[in-house]
Amino acid sequence: MPMFRILPFLLGLAVTGYAAPPPGGPAPRNLFAGQLGKPEVEITAKLDAAWRQLFYGDNDNQRVYYPVGADMAYIANVGSQDVRSEGMSYGMMIAVQLDHRDEFNRLWKWAHVHMYHSTGPRAGYFAWQCRFDGTQMDPGSASDGEEWFAMALLFASHRWGNAPGESIFNYEREAQALLRAMLHKPADAMGTAIFDRAQKQVVFAPTPEASQLTDPSYHLPHFYTLWAQWADDSADRAFWSAAAAESRTFFIRTAHPVTGLMPEYAHFDGQPCADGRFGAGKGDFRYDAWRTLAHVALDHAWGSGDPWQVERSNRVLRFLTAQGPRYADQFSLDGHPLGENHSPGIVAMAAVAGLAADPDLARPFVQALWDAPIPSGQWRYYNGLLHFLAVLQVSGRFQIFPPVPPAAP
Repeated sequence: MPMFRILPFLLGLAVTGYAAPPPGGPAPRNLFAGQLGKPEVEITAKLDAAWRQLFYGDNDNQRVYYPVGADMAYIANVGSQDVRSEGMSYGMMIAVQLDHRDEFNRLWKWAHVHMYHSTGPRAGYFAWQCRFDGTQMDPGSASDGEEWFAMALLFASHRWGNAPGESIFNYEREAQALLRAMLHKPADAMGTAIFDRAQKQVVFAPTPEASQLTDPSYHLPHFYTLWAQWADDSADRAFWSAAAAESRTFFIRTAHPVTGLMPEYAHFDGQPCADGRFGAGKGDFRYDAWRTLAHVALDHAWGSGDPWQVERSNRVLRFLTAQGPRYADQFSLDGHPLGENHSPGIVAMAAVAGLAADPDLARPFVQALWDAPIPSGQWRYYNGLLHFLAVLQVSGRFQIFPPVPPAAP
């Protein structure tokens, strides 16, 4: 085997890091153990296999993580031949959850060097799309990238500590700056804040037009609940608490009353965005919306206590059960299939819905994730990252890392 194939494999052999749930945080549920009876050694092996393949597997068919030089790396959207803030932030979250600081720092440095706007009208935000050489393809921002960057950085700060001063590895400083930018950036002809302060909702994108609607899969009340505790400014903490409550109410408004499906894009009142301004079919349940299955349930698993989240998770899993094991990956909101594809990404997100659903209803979906191969090939980017996040979440390894209490005098 050539050395450039051997070295990544050896680097990926490190056992994934897993610490017990932090004191005071909700104990993560392990559905693989609780519902399928899988032993911890097999669950850890499944996580290790995903890490080895998606971060250190074959260059052409398996990995999405590509090191650059001595201290940077990017997550490649192989199918579209680009790098997206979404994937970079997901890669950072996976790395901090599994205690892989070198990979986290490499991704963060690449994002900061190539995607971050340090000056100009977009200062404080990240370009959502770059080429593999770091050239920006679209300097605009996708709101979910900033959200996941902020959360991953806060977890990194609490798990590993911070570099001093102005270093980009002062994770706490970087996260707090991003939280402030998302909330306080003044509106002008080029852009807006990432959160609409009046609506208390995340916007689809921080531009004058795209800020008039939202993406249900960008609503992350389980993150906002933590920001309500950890943001530097007390007024901002009050906003994040209100935003978490509003997102939970928004989910109720935008979910179809029969199927439980949510649209890809929506107006702030929850109505699907079906006017075609941002592409055809955006009022349907499509690729972005897969993630709503997970976000509702993870918010419940992290302690929201919202009984509607149980009802919704049951509703959407009942709908998918009725479609048969090879259910489509896109639907009209009232349940008509919009194609015949059955994708690993929706399989992954349906399993995470089991964190809030009734066990008997959830079990087949948890089993399907357990049995699913790690995505490979042309479309391994989105499917693979959702698969990896789902295995973390369903196994109870997707944790809250709270601030380390100050040492006693």
